[in-house]
Amino acid sequence: MIIANNALIYSEHRKRVLLLMDVQSLYLFTDVMRQRNFASIAKARGIAPSSVSRSISALESEIGVRLFQRTTRQIVPTEAGLLYYERIGYILEALELAQHQATDVNSQPTGTLRVTTSKVFGEMHIVPLLATFSQLYPELSLEIQFNDGYTDLIEERIDIAIRAGSLEDSSYIARQLLPMSFYISASPEYLAKNGTPQSPQQIKEHNCLLFPRSGHNFNWLFKQREKIQEISVQGKHLLTQSSAIKQCTLAGMGLSLLPDWLIQPELDAGRLISLFSEFEVTATDYKGALWLLYPSREYVPAKVRLFNDFLLAHFS
Repeated sequence: MIIANNALIYSEHRKRVLLLMDVQSLYLFTDVMRQRNFASIAKARGIAPSSVSRSISALESEIGVRLFQRTTRQIVPTEAGLLYYERIGYILEALELAQHQATDVNSQPTGTLRVTTSKVFGEMHIVPLLATFSQLYPELSLEIQFNDGYTDLIEERIDIAIRAGSLEDSSYIARQLLPMSFYISASPEYLAKNGTPQSPQQIKEHNCLLFPRSGHNFNWLFKQREKIQEISVQGKHLLTQSSAIKQCTLAGMGLSLLPDWLIQPELDAGRLISLFSEFEVTATDYKGALWLLYPSREYVPAKVRLFNDFLLAHFS
């Protein structure tokens, strides 16, 4: 009976600890994971850096593991810290969702939703959805900006960015919209006239339609069983829009490297032929995807959450 009572007392104690755990300290922990700098976080919150440090130390003491390795020059998350960050993100998101759903249950989003996306993806895949979304939320105005370059979401007052590639700025909240694959393809007419390359090295013998990528020197990557070949391609034509490269490929002007979301219908219809299906191909890295990005903030407006959920449901 004593053992049972002790177990019950311990269980109730753990429940009280979890209930009393300061949610703000969890948000502070996620900020440290993203920025790795106590001073900048303290300045943004209007507190002393020592307060940030004490809060993290208290959290580590509470859960019984070290979350960061600290030196005078850097803050590096431990393996346990990375795992805790991954798990706690879902918990905080669920908590915020529950609070916002309770607050917004009888409200319709209003105001203006500002979205930026690349011109090609936006015109092909986002614009056709706007009428349906607008019918669902008629009080919400939409401002869609087509921009292929970098946009500072906070400075430009953007609510959501739809971007392709690997993530570079971890200060934004990111949700994967779509995984992204690339194909090397050509038209049947081009292949009939110029032959079909049988190996990555033979790509050098063909006219490739070039897309400028900073620092990548028109290299195409071929990955097979974890081995990567990097082939420097060449061609007579350089185009700065992927939709233009697609049109030139269909016209038989050369080989191209384009994402699946852009050319999948043409591949399915046989208007383009995919080459090197035994390889994973890309021009930058193998971490690419299409992402929904929005500024990190403790309260995500209903209009942002609703548009995110709408897109995720459509593309799932």
